[in-house]
Amino acid sequence: MEYLKRLEEKFKNLSARFKDELGSVRTNRPTPKLVESIRAEYAGSLLAINQLASISIEPPRSIIISPWSSDAAPGIVKAVEAANIGVGAVQQGNVVRVTLPELTEERRQELIKLLKKMAEETRIKMRIERDEANKLVNKETDKDQKFRAKEELQKLVDKFNEEIDSVLETKFREISS
Repeated sequence: MEYLKRLEEKFKNLSARFKDELGSVRTNRPTPKLVESIRAEYAGSLLAINQLASISIEPPRSIIISPWSSDAAPGIVKAVEAANIGVGAVQQGNVVRVTLPELTEERRQELIKLLKKMAEETRIKMRIERDEANKLVNKETDKDQKFRAKEELQKLVDKFNEEIDSVLETKFREISS
Protein backbone atom coordinates (compact mmCIF):
# COMPACT_ATOMS: atom_id res chain seq x y z
CA MET A 1 0.00 0.00 0.00
CA GLU A 2 3.04 2.21 -0.43
CA TYR A 3 1.49 3.53 -3.64
CA LEU A 4 -1.39 5.03 -1.62
CA LYS A 5 1.07 7.04 0.46
CA ARG A 6 2.75 8.29 -2.70
CA LEU A 7 -0.66 9.15 -4.13
CA GLU A 8 -1.59 11.10 -1.01
CA GLU A 9 1.67 13.07 -1.33
CA LYS A 10 0.89 13.82 -4.98
CA PHE A 11 -2.60 14.99 -4.00
CA LYS A 12 -1.11 17.31 -1.37
CA ASN A 13 1.22 18.79 -3.99
CA LEU A 14 -1.65 19.28 -6.43
CA SER A 15 -3.70 20.96 -3.72
CA ALA A 16 -0.84 23.28 -2.73
CA ARG A 17 -0.27 24.24 -6.36
CA PHE A 18 -3.99 24.93 -6.79
CA LYS A 19 -4.01 27.20 -3.72
CA ASP A 20 -1.00 29.09 -5.10
CA GLU A 21 -2.73 29.55 -8.45
CA LEU A 22 -5.84 30.89 -6.73
CA GLY A 23 -3.73 33.39 -4.79
CA SER A 24 -2.77 35.11 -8.02
CA VAL A 25 -6.40 35.60 -9.09
CA ARG A 26 -7.56 39.09 -8.25
CA THR A 27 -10.45 39.52 -5.84
CA ASN A 28 -11.87 42.58 -4.13
CA ARG A 29 -9.20 42.25 -1.46
CA PRO A 30 -5.63 43.30 -2.16
CA THR A 31 -2.96 40.64 -1.71
CA PRO A 32 0.82 40.82 -2.19
CA LYS A 33 0.64 37.71 -4.40
CA LEU A 34 -1.08 39.83 -7.02
CA VAL A 35 2.10 41.81 -7.77
CA GLU A 36 5.04 40.04 -6.15
CA SER A 37 6.01 37.91 -9.15
CA ILE A 38 5.67 40.68 -11.76
CA ARG A 39 9.07 41.34 -13.30
CA ALA A 40 10.33 44.91 -13.38
CA GLU A 41 13.43 46.28 -15.03
CA TYR A 42 16.10 47.54 -12.67
CA ALA A 43 19.80 48.12 -13.34
CA GLY A 44 19.57 46.44 -16.73
CA SER A 45 17.96 43.19 -15.56
CA LEU A 46 14.45 41.90 -14.95
CA LEU A 47 13.68 41.13 -11.31
CA ALA A 48 10.50 40.14 -9.52
CA ILE A 49 8.98 43.00 -7.54
CA ASN A 50 9.42 41.10 -4.27
CA GLN A 51 13.17 41.14 -4.98
CA LEU A 52 13.14 44.92 -5.43
CA ALA A 53 10.78 46.10 -2.71
CA SER A 54 8.68 45.30 0.30
CA ILE A 55 4.98 44.86 -0.36
CA SER A 56 2.26 45.77 2.12
CA ILE A 57 -1.51 46.11 2.09
CA GLU A 58 -3.45 49.27 2.84
CA PRO A 59 -7.15 48.40 3.20
CA PRO A 60 -9.61 48.55 1.58
CA ARG A 61 -8.11 48.24 -1.94
CA SER A 62 -4.49 49.39 -2.06
CA ILE A 63 -1.15 47.66 -2.26
CA ILE A 64 1.88 49.68 -1.21
CA ILE A 65 5.21 48.78 -2.84
CA SER A 66 8.23 50.32 -1.10
CA PRO A 67 11.32 49.91 -3.29
CA TRP A 68 14.62 49.51 -1.49
CA SER A 69 16.13 51.86 -4.06
CA SER A 70 14.25 54.90 -5.29
CA ASP A 71 15.62 54.20 -8.79
CA ALA A 72 13.43 51.07 -8.98
CA ALA A 73 10.07 52.86 -8.54
CA PRO A 74 9.54 53.96 -12.18
CA GLY A 75 10.36 50.47 -13.46
CA ILE A 76 7.90 48.94 -10.98
CA VAL A 77 5.11 51.30 -12.08
CA LYS A 78 5.79 50.46 -15.72
CA ALA A 79 5.86 46.70 -15.01
CA VAL A 80 2.58 46.72 -13.02
CA GLU A 81 0.85 48.67 -15.79
CA ALA A 82 2.26 46.34 -18.46
CA ALA A 83 1.16 43.23 -16.51
CA ASN A 84 -2.42 44.08 -17.51
CA ILE A 85 -4.01 42.77 -14.31
CA GLY A 86 -6.66 45.48 -14.15
CA VAL A 87 -5.08 47.71 -11.52
CA GLY A 88 -3.69 51.23 -11.49
CA ALA A 89 -0.16 52.01 -10.32
CA VAL A 90 1.06 55.47 -9.30
CA GLN A 91 4.41 56.58 -7.93
CA GLN A 92 4.07 58.74 -4.82
CA GLY A 93 7.50 59.87 -3.77
CA ASN A 94 9.55 56.75 -3.02
CA VAL A 95 6.58 54.36 -2.91
CA VAL A 96 4.31 52.89 -5.55
CA ARG A 97 0.59 52.70 -4.77
CA VAL A 98 -1.37 50.04 -6.62
CA THR A 99 -5.12 50.56 -6.46
CA LEU A 100 -7.62 47.81 -7.22
CA PRO A 101 -10.82 49.14 -8.78
CA GLU A 102 -14.17 47.79 -7.60
CA LEU A 103 -15.08 44.56 -9.38
CA THR A 104 -18.06 44.75 -11.72
CA GLU A 105 -20.66 41.98 -11.69
CA GLU A 106 -19.56 40.93 -15.17
CA ARG A 107 -15.92 40.65 -14.06
CA ARG A 108 -16.98 38.64 -11.00
CA GLN A 109 -18.75 36.14 -13.23
CA GLU A 110 -15.65 35.88 -15.45
CA LEU A 111 -13.48 35.25 -12.39
CA ILE A 112 -15.84 32.57 -11.10
CA LYS A 113 -15.71 30.81 -14.48
CA LEU A 114 -11.90 31.02 -14.42
CA LEU A 115 -11.76 29.58 -10.90
CA LYS A 116 -14.06 26.71 -11.84
CA LYS A 117 -11.88 25.96 -14.87
CA MET A 118 -8.75 25.95 -12.69
CA ALA A 119 -10.43 23.60 -10.21
CA GLU A 120 -11.48 21.25 -12.99
CA GLU A 121 -7.95 21.16 -14.41
CA THR A 122 -6.66 20.22 -10.95
CA ARG A 123 -9.31 17.52 -10.64
CA ILE A 124 -8.32 16.11 -14.03
CA LYS A 125 -4.72 15.82 -12.84
CA MET A 126 -6.02 14.10 -9.71
CA ARG A 127 -8.04 11.62 -11.78
CA ILE A 128 -4.99 10.74 -13.83
CA GLU A 129 -3.05 9.99 -10.64
CA ARG A 130 -6.01 8.04 -9.26
CA ASP A 131 -6.23 5.91 -12.41
CA GLU A 132 -2.53 5.06 -12.13
CA ALA A 133 -3.02 4.00 -8.51
CA ASN A 134 -6.12 2.02 -9.48
CA LYS A 135 -4.03 -0.03 -11.90
CA LEU A 136 -1.72 -0.95 -9.02
CA VAL A 137 -4.70 -1.79 -6.79
CA ASN A 138 -6.10 -4.13 -9.44
CA LYS A 139 -2.79 -6.02 -9.49
CA GLU A 140 -3.29 -7.02 -5.83
CA THR A 141 -3.79 -10.77 -5.55
CA ASP A 142 -5.42 -10.83 -2.10
CA LYS A 143 -9.10 -9.87 -2.49
CA ASP A 144 -9.31 -8.41 1.03
CA GLN A 145 -6.21 -6.32 0.40
CA LYS A 146 -7.63 -5.16 -2.94
CA PHE A 147 -10.94 -4.19 -1.29
CA ARG A 148 -9.20 -2.22 1.49
CA ALA A 149 -6.94 -0.49 -1.02
CA LYS A 150 -9.94 0.56 -3.14
CA GLU A 151 -11.66 1.92 -0.02
CA GLU A 152 -8.55 3.88 0.97
CA LEU A 153 -8.18 5.20 -2.56
CA GLN A 154 -11.78 6.43 -2.57
CA LYS A 155 -11.29 8.12 0.82
CA LEU A 156 -8.23 9.94 -0.53
CA VAL A 157 -10.12 11.11 -3.61
CA ASP A 158 -13.09 12.29 -1.52
CA LYS A 159 -10.83 14.16 0.89
CA PHE A 160 -9.00 15.85 -2.00
CA ASN A 161 -12.26 16.88 -3.68
CA GLU A 162 -13.62 18.30 -0.41
CA GLU A 163 -10.44 20.33 0.05
CA ILE A 164 -10.64 21.72 -3.49
CA ASP A 165 -14.33 22.59 -2.99
CA SER A 166 -13.58 24.29 0.32
CA VAL A 167 -10.77 26.43 -1.12
CA LEU A 168 -12.93 27.29 -4.13
CA GLU A 169 -15.88 28.29 -1.94
CA THR A 170 -13.63 30.57 0.13
CA LYS A 171 -12.36 32.26 -3.04
CA PHE A 172 -15.93 32.68 -4.33
CA ARG A 173 -16.84 34.48 -1.08
CA GLU A 174 -13.81 36.77 -1.46
CA ILE A 175 -14.87 37.70 -4.98
CA SER A 176 -18.47 38.33 -3.95
CA SER A 177 -17.62 40.54 -0.96
